[in-house]
Amino acid sequence: QVQLVESGGGLVQAGASLRLSCAASDVTFSSYAMGWFHQGPGKERDFVAGISPNGGNTLSADPVKGRFTISRDNGKSTVYLQMNSLKPEDTGVYYCAADFRADNFIPHNSIEYDYWGPGTQVTVSS
Repeated sequence: QVQLVESGGGLVQAGASLRLSCAASDVTFSSYAMGWFHQGPGKERDFVAGISPNGGNTLSADPVKGRFTISRDNGKSTVYLQMNSLKPEDTGVYYCAADFRADNFIPHNSIEYDYWGPGTQVTVSS
């Protein structure tokens, strides 16, 4: 079973940047597609970005295109989310998730992910 732990959240002003990290416990990290999800206050958990197991493919949701970048370091079993030009609507809890797979498809539905971290809070003030 994979254990995921997010870090890097915090309180920032609009326009600032944050980099979230998600460390995984499984040594077969390179066999997992990884995703980041955002849950705003009182809202559902939405897909933000995903990356294929080998890092060659990425996928981003429209609201964050051009502002957020997902990357991974398989040697460190860690996935990152670089968030630039943050907006108040980016406020919420950010979760990383892992999906074990043999191809380089990137799921964007939460039900397709097998393992989840506890989340890290991001608050963007206006």
